Amino acid sequence: VQLQASGGGLVQAGGFLRVSCAVSGRTFSSYHLGWFRQAPGKEREFVGFISWSDGIPYYTPSVKGRFTISRDAAKNTVFLQMNSLKPEDTAVYYCAARSDSVARWVYWGQGTKVTVSS
Repeated sequence: VQLQASGGGLVQAGGFLRVSCAVSGRTFSSYHLGWFRQAPGKEREFVGFISWSDGIPYYTPSVKGRFTISRDAAKNTVFLQMNSLKPEDTAVYYCAARSDSVARWVYWGQGTKVTVSS
């Protein structure tokens, strides 16, 4: 499975940005696509994921209500729509994939950088 994240950039606080993750290669019959982020000097943090089979998303509490994860099954692409961005959302955003039968995120994209200016 190959994951290609894109769409990062510089945005002002309060603004919005959408990042994408294109999925290619072998896929599972049922899997999850997740988003993580890593801010400078901090550990990688789970943002949320979407179940590919039913399209239901899950979020970490700090982004719930501001971020939306969706997928385009026809294009094998997952989106992370980020609204009301805060400077603390500044990070490199990574997409990841795993089968829904395991807990470990096995496949990772290269990351896309999001910078929120105050």
